[in-house]
Amino acid sequence: MSLGQGANLNGYLPFAANDVWRQNIASAAVDANSANLINFIGTSKLYANFGAGQYEGATIGIPYTVVSGATKVNVNYVAYGDESDPGPMPIATSTAVEGYPNPGDGDRHTLVLDRDNCWLYELGRAYAQGDGTWNADAGAVWDLLNVNARPYKWTSTDAAGLPIFPGLVRYEEVAAGHIDHAVRVTLLRSRAAFVAPATHWAASSTDPNAAPMGMRMRLKASFDISGYPAQSKVILTALKNYGMIMADNGSNMFMIGAPDERWDNDDLQKLRQVPASAFEVVQMGTVYTAANVPTGAAPTIKSLTADRTTVASGGAAVLTWAADNASYYVVSPEAGAVRGTTVTVHPTKTTTYTLYATNQFGRSTKTITITVQ
Repeated sequence: MSLGQGANLNGYLPFAANDVWRQNIASAAVDANSANLINFIGTSKLYANFGAGQYEGATIGIPYTVVSGATKVNVNYVAYGDESDPGPMPIATSTAVEGYPNPGDGDRHTLVLDRDNCWLYELGRAYAQGDGTWNADAGAVWDLLNVNARPYKWTSTDAAGLPIFPGLVRYEEVAAGHIDHAVRVTLLRSRAAFVAPATHWAASSTDPNAAPMGMRMRLKASFDISGYPAQSKVILTALKNYGMIMADNGSNMFMIGAPDERWDNDDLQKLRQVPASAFEVVQMGTVYTAANVPTGAAPTIKSLTADRTTVASGGAAVLTWAADNASYYVVSPEAGAVRGTTVTVHPTKTTTYTLYATNQFGRSTKTITITVQ
């Protein structure tokens, strides 16, 4: 990946090749309830909620930033801290927030990819503080090399508990002539339910024909895209091959992408000609509601030790742990998301470190204190 805001990923795609975001579903079966689910959406048309330039002083789309060797800072959660991944995270005061340069009081998504360590960090309603730290409603860290889905019933920076970045439409993909992943989309009303890969719902309807979070829609193979301009045609082809995943409540049929001055807004406007009725719902797996959400045990942390518990200021201490059934770890403060079962810390004052071990059923913690003399 290149570095910077909106950087070219040079062909890199997040997550493994068999990840759901990267699955071609052109030949997948249609869900038995597809017609009712699509009819519930209504007469809305497809909308590209991204583009070039600004609208009312704000850029259009959700920006992302690729960093290398960035300093990690603390994040304070003010709404969904019990369902968020603790910091620190490599987010700078200058990191672009959704809607920059005037992000206002909206979702304020902030996405950062750590190129060196292959982690994706996402914050929702993020506000930089004067001391370099950040406040946010919610935050999640995603392992770009492995699967680490949110625990069941946990949100993320999307109501579906999904990552945002892998569903963004990016200019570099369209310029290359192909998008090889599903696209994030919002719908006005949803059901109190989710299907994989989603883990959470934020219902505004109890109608069984309302979309559960995670529902995947595909542009019908019969829909004629031959007359669409170049950028729209690449996007529509992707919607036939990879579809759209319903990720949040919002305006009907709004796809999201990253802002870029190279977008042709007139071209993207042509997507408004595509009606919801041109889509079909791909066959869904188990629909989870409050009655059948899977339950199980959170990880068991068997030990957390240090090779030394007393160090000089800035001295190194190696933390080591053993745990069962964890899909990812965060060590806070200082370290952040880590792979494996060991990390080196360098406290400058006496510090209590917390190990967070998370899996699909919840999170466990254990602490250790390193004394600085």
